[in-house]
Amino acid sequence: MNMKLDQQIPMLLGPHHMPETRGLCLSEEQTVSSILRRPRIGGNRLLDMRTQPQKLTRRCEVTAILILQVLTGSILAHELMHGWLRLKGYRNLNAEVEEGICQVMSYLWLESEILPASSRHAPSSSYALSSSSSYPPTSSKKGGISHTEKKLGEFFMHQIANDTSTAYGDGFRTAYAAVNKYGLRQTLNHIRLTGGFPA
Repeated sequence: MNMKLDQQIPMLLGPHHMPETRGLCLSEEQTVSSILRRPRIGGNRLLDMRTQPQKLTRRCEVTAILILQVLTGSILAHELMHGWLRLKGYRNLNAEVEEGICQVMSYLWLESEILPASSRHAPSSSYALSSSSSYPPTSSKKGGISHTEKKLGEFFMHQIANDTSTAYGDGFRTAYAAVNKYGLRQTLNHIRLTGGFPA
């Protein structure tokens, strides 16, 4: 959008101290006081001195951008699934099939972050895309997530599950039902062969 930044800004995921914040831009500002009226010296004290705050501006003021991991991770899971489909030769999928399976990956990522492993619903077959990974995945955060992050993750899961659009909502529900019944690998194999979900 032709909005060039003149600085490389560090991007950080998951501010633990502010879990209710989706994103935060940190900047640095320095303030000094300037003397408006010279003081008189009276004994051991300065008298009649007036000061006014004055900002010192710097060329580089943005120190970092923080992004809440729960939202960013679910978006990355969705977009990385698009990338995986392209790289593996899944071509010309209709929007309901492609967006549906990508929403499943977003949903599963959120589930892996906010639900304890013992309470996750594992489908009949493995969710794994490769033999080296397995379901259920463990949370990527060390020490777990806060109550607020959990609630936010549950809200995002609810949004995905109840989306009213054809591609994202109906596509997700059909894809999720197929993955729960047949597993991710078989569902993806069926999509490759037929361009649609197994019944």
